[in-house]
Amino acid sequence: MRTLRPQLASFLLLGMALAQRQVEVQEGPLYRTEGSHITLWCKVSGYQGPSEQNFQWSIYLPSAPEREVQIVSTVDPSFPYAIYTQRVRSRGIYVERVQGDAVLLHITDLQDRDAGEYECHTPNTDERYFGSYSAKMNLVVIPDSLRVTAVPQTLNKVEHDSLELKCEVSKSTAQHSHVSIAWYRQRGSEVPVEVISLSRDFVLRAGSAYAQRHATGDIRLDKVGETTSKLTIYNLHPSDQGEFYCEAAEWIQDPDKAWYAMTHKRSQGAIVNVQATDKEFSVRLETEKRTYIVGEPVEFRCILEAQNVPDRYFSISWAFNSSLIASLGPNAVPVLNNEFAQREALGQLKVAKESDSIFVLKIYRLRLEDSGKYNCRVTEREKTVTGDFIDKESKRPKNIPIAVLPLKAGFAVTAISRTPGVTYNESFDLQCIIKPHYPSWVPVSVTWRFQPAGSTEFHDLVTFTRDGGVQWGDGYIGFRTRTAIEKAESSNNVRLSISRASDTEAGKYQCVAELWRKNYNSSWTRLADRTSNLLEIRVLRPVTKLQVSKSKRSITLVENCPIPLNCSVKSQTSPDSHFAVLWYVHKPSDADGKLILKTTHSSAFEYGTYAEEEGLRGRLQFERSASGGLFSLTVQRAEVRDSGSYYCHVEEWLLSPNHAWYKLAEEVSGRTEVTVKQPDNRLQVNQTHKNITVLENQWVTLECVVSNRTSHSSQLSVEWYVWRPGHPEKEVVARLSRQSILRYGDLVAVGNLRSRLHLESPSPGLYLLSIQNATVRDSGAYDCRVEEWLLDPSDRWYKRAEDLSGVITVTVKQPDPTLQVETATVNLTVQEKESFPLDCSILSRSSPESHFAVTWYNMQAKEVGGQTEEDEEQEREAVLTVGPDAIFSTEASRWEGRLRFQRLSAVLFRLTVLQASGADTGNYSCHVEEWLADPSGVWYRLAEEESSMVAVHVQDAGSSLQSVICSNDALFYFVFFYPFPIFGILIITILLVRFKGRNSSKNSEGKNGVPLLWIKEPHLNYSPTCLEPPVLSIHPGTMD
Repeated sequence: MRTLRPQLASFLLLGMALAQRQVEVQEGPLYRTEGSHITLWCKVSGYQGPSEQNFQWSIYLPSAPEREVQIVSTVDPSFPYAIYTQRVRSRGIYVERVQGDAVLLHITDLQDRDAGEYECHTPNTDERYFGSYSAKMNLVVIPDSLRVTAVPQTLNKVEHDSLELKCEVSKSTAQHSHVSIAWYRQRGSEVPVEVISLSRDFVLRAGSAYAQRHATGDIRLDKVGETTSKLTIYNLHPSDQGEFYCEAAEWIQDPDKAWYAMTHKRSQGAIVNVQATDKEFSVRLETEKRTYIVGEPVEFRCILEAQNVPDRYFSISWAFNSSLIASLGPNAVPVLNNEFAQREALGQLKVAKESDSIFVLKIYRLRLEDSGKYNCRVTEREKTVTGDFIDKESKRPKNIPIAVLPLKAGFAVTAISRTPGVTYNESFDLQCIIKPHYPSWVPVSVTWRFQPAGSTEFHDLVTFTRDGGVQWGDGYIGFRTRTAIEKAESSNNVRLSISRASDTEAGKYQCVAELWRKNYNSSWTRLADRTSNLLEIRVLRPVTKLQVSKSKRSITLVENCPIPLNCSVKSQTSPDSHFAVLWYVHKPSDADGKLILKTTHSSAFEYGTYAEEEGLRGRLQFERSASGGLFSLTVQRAEVRDSGSYYCHVEEWLLSPNHAWYKLAEEVSGRTEVTVKQPDNRLQVNQTHKNITVLENQWVTLECVVSNRTSHSSQLSVEWYVWRPGHPEKEVVARLSRQSILRYGDLVAVGNLRSRLHLESPSPGLYLLSIQNATVRDSGAYDCRVEEWLLDPSDRWYKRAEDLSGVITVTVKQPDPTLQVETATVNLTVQEKESFPLDCSILSRSSPESHFAVTWYNMQAKEVGGQTEEDEEQEREAVLTVGPDAIFSTEASRWEGRLRFQRLSAVLFRLTVLQASGADTGNYSCHVEEWLADPSGVWYRLAEEESSMVAVHVQDAGSSLQSVICSNDALFYFVFFYPFPIFGILIITILLVRFKGRNSSKNSEGKNGVPLLWIKEPHLNYSPTCLEPPVLSIHPGTMD
């Protein structure tokens, strides 16, 4: 299994700088073989909350890619679904926590059903959701097709013979993969020894035990076929005896370009026995040096050189100054004498067999009395048929004398540093030098003490203990993440290395060394201690390189447009610099600029007092470019009051090594002069003057045309005025507001004007004012005033412009009078007692709606002394007057009962005078008045005309036969009834016919007359003995 922890550590360091939660998972797709043990890593960065995050793993199977199947969780034991519960419980699937925010998912026995899309999810611990909380990758499970075969056999060889072994390695993986091959030798339970290998990159390399022989050509690995390799060992040694087998691994390259061994397999082994040709042996004794100090360890190695050692029997004995220390038989069980047995029991001495040919005597802590000569003796023994051993040859090397010197307690301690002054994030080293240099086994403890800048007390920072451990002080645990302590192997010098320095590491350092001795009862005694000089370290902030653009510019724009403001950082101290940007505006009336918006180095927003007072919060938009050096502030929907001088104040912030942000520098940009103006007035109303003349009762339409406007989104209000003749000022007719609310002026109350006004806008910019049924009072000079209203960025409407139209002069006239009455002169002579008609004929009229008032006049010459003077002034008398409303005037007494009025048609009126008498002789005429109703229903006299004279002469008839007969009843009966019955019947028949005709005429005249307001019963004068028709007398206000 490939080790992923170093890669995870690098990913974790990169993730610390992210500002939002981000979950990363191992890049896929990954190809893994069935049955293998695999791991998938997952990490989270940019989170808030506890340092130990929880992880949940799920899978989306290819058969149901939308369905989540839960596998394992670090926080919820009940998280797995049923199909994974058993494998999780049995540790077939488990999660290994590498760090608090990084884990490895282990699947120990990969199955084909484990293929799919894996999702790593981290439950939220942040104050708000921001970032990604899960990541996915694909895992493809492929069959394990690797096959490794070799012929199992047992080969007996003689020393210096050659050995050839073959191994066949094959695979059928569809993906591109490489194969590595290695040969191993193993003896019993010993660790296998690598002979030679061919890596996945086709690099041939021999194991350490066979490197020299490979260099001389005694070891070879050759490919003898497509899938077969051959191992050849020339000049066999007895040490080559053992089991040889080959092992192969199949490698695949992951998406991250790293190679991964999907599967390992080994072949069956071949047992190789090598018979030695020589029974001689030799012995040598080795140790590192001859002079030691009390407490220092020493190791003696007794090395046996012989052929075929595993198949032979040897015993070993150790001696000190010719006294036996211990012995080891062929069974390798040590036997020590009493004194050294006690030291062995206390762990101060050890006798052991390291291998078939190496034997070791080790004293862990030398004493002064251990000075002397040491030696070993090797005896070859032969095993009899009874199982007993007999000594044969015995050999021993030369004695090795050693001297054990006492430990000196006098020493000095010095603290030095090559970098007493460093900059943030740089590293510095502190060395504690102890003289003289004690061996590494001498128990010396070294403590670094620290006095922070501005403090008067020292505190223990870290201690390199006497037993080689490291112990940190309680108050400076934060040092551990950035501090390394190291002790030199050749001396007790201790180096303290601090990386990513910050102001918390600035101060004075010193080291304290203590020399210790361990007693036989395992207690410790401090022999001496020394304190070094003070070493002051200064940690300076980096020199700023912050530069903000100082360029000035001016912007003039129209209201409601956005105001673009840029703040450019031309150079910065570090690529990791963060910036706080404060935006200000300076108004001419203010002494200082006012804060609009502040974006902190952590990208938090804070609105300034100006933004709150002016209501800018909803109109501000802040952006930062991807490169990080350009900041933009846009004031949306600019208002006139937004004019001013804008600039930005940039603060450069850096992250100190102890993960605290500090402000390094600040600088102000150049100013941007912004002028916001209202849109240019483009309102235009048609200025054309017009004259309109119409007749009463017609419609008048007045146009108000807006030919241009400032903005298509503006709203218009239209107000109509009229300047009537005889009025000193213009009067408001109507006003259409920008909300399309219609209001009338005071003028509309006159002449029922309100009900006759109609205002419409058939198309944008065209407004029509129509006056229905115009009257003379509607005459005047009309114009319209148009106001254009715009919406400012604060959603308030204001009047931007106004304009007047041209004057429309409206003249409303009454119809021209065209009244004309018949003027032909007529002479009429009638007999007394007869009736005569007086016709009044209207030849033309001004309007079909006209009504007429008709008056008949009688003119007679005045009588002087009983005689009529023709030449004198005539006396005019009204006979009958019929008003336009068909009301009759009261008739004079002499006409009473003798007048009959008829309206034969709309333009023909007839007055019939009945029972004419001599007094009726005279000149008659009719006077006609034409009346019309104005639009308000008021009648007025339009014209009047008088007809020509009708001269009527009534003749006196004298006595007649009719009157004689009628005056004598007896004569009447005698003449009409007796002598002439037939003649009487005829006369009765004639009278009946005539009465019937008169009744028809009476009904006809009633239909053609004008409506009567009141009716008085007419007076009928009828005599049954008279031959004349009945006489109808009309009184004023009546009509027959």
